[in-house]
Amino acid sequence: MLTKTVSLYKNAYGGLSPNTWWLSLVMLINRSGTMVVPFMTIYMTDNIGVGIGKATLVTSLFGLGAVIGALAGGKIADKVGFYFVQQATLIGGGLLFILLGRMESYTSICVVMFFLGMINEAFRPANAVAIAHFSKEQNRARSYSLNRLAINLGWALGGSIGGFLAQHNIKLIFIVDGISNIAAAVVLYFVLAPSRNEGSRIVKPDVKQKGPSVYADKTYLWFTVLIFFFAFCFFQLFVTLPPFYHSQWGLSKEHIGLIMGANGLLIVLFEMIIVFSLEKKRAHFTYIIRGVFLVGLSYFALNILGIAYGLLAILSMFLITFGEIISMPFMNSYWIERTTAQNRGQYAALYTVAWSAAQIIGPAVCGQVAENWGYTALWWIMGSICILVCFGFRWLQVKKL
Repeated sequence: MLTKTVSLYKNAYGGLSPNTWWLSLVMLINRSGTMVVPFMTIYMTDNIGVGIGKATLVTSLFGLGAVIGALAGGKIADKVGFYFVQQATLIGGGLLFILLGRMESYTSICVVMFFLGMINEAFRPANAVAIAHFSKEQNRARSYSLNRLAINLGWALGGSIGGFLAQHNIKLIFIVDGISNIAAAVVLYFVLAPSRNEGSRIVKPDVKQKGPSVYADKTYLWFTVLIFFFAFCFFQLFVTLPPFYHSQWGLSKEHIGLIMGANGLLIVLFEMIIVFSLEKKRAHFTYIIRGVFLVGLSYFALNILGIAYGLLAILSMFLITFGEIISMPFMNSYWIERTTAQNRGQYAALYTVAWSAAQIIGPAVCGQVAENWGYTALWWIMGSICILVCFGFRWLQVKKL
């Protein structure tokens, strides 16, 4: 049994390019400092003294900047290459995280959050293009999963450490988050700079062969609409769940950090072998639908199950985590298969925009729902939207648009 398990993990991680591993190392360093996002709403309510409605609007401004940054980042990545966009945004994002921790007024925090979202999210489409560049078609889903593993291992570390820091001196989370971004930029230079790594050198595509526009791909446009609604629900993991745990269930910031960190730890332990076991066996939509359903079920569980709060928080996190494990790698594989080298940045940008737009609208809407109707109503709505999204993906699968 042990031998089979070891063999399964070995096969799951085998066959990936060295540069894919380097890219994941950079991501691990960056995400190990991820502390501001999961505690921003609590910081705004506890330290700045605003209500949940105004606190979540700050996250919406981050999302508004992210939409602009994603569109610009994808376009620039197609023109100048993925390395330079990642390098600039890591450094810029790091400096803005540190600056954000020094802001005291609600207005100044809103302004910095907007620009932070713009710079920080320009990184994502360039990073997605880099993964596609370093991977092969047969291992693309696992290449994205390895990158997600790095993100979530960093999330597990950052969330847990962030909970400890937030409990004792919440200002420290801004400094650590900023330093981790800058440290990742330094490592990126040494391992993946085109002057140091031949694999990062790309031939600029022929301007006469731009590839079809992403906006002419109607199927993909419908796909991104569904991604938006899924992200709308999924982001509540970071925005409204932490203050719900804190204000409604009385969980400490340290406990919240550990629960949020469990999300990353489960992904680290199981995602690669799950994706390896599922990859190329069924259509992408099959796994996407099942994963989205589990995320919806996690929100329903918060209202339905009458068990101890700590245990219910863990169970809900378990469901949402396996939902994203099953769905997100195949979401990435689906869109990347529709691209060419000439338009990959456009596709990556629109995919990122769907997530970023959800960051604009989701926190603002859900914060108001929680404040005016209560968290019970919010969880019913989130679960129901996820079920509707499942039907939408099923429609795309059956119609084969």
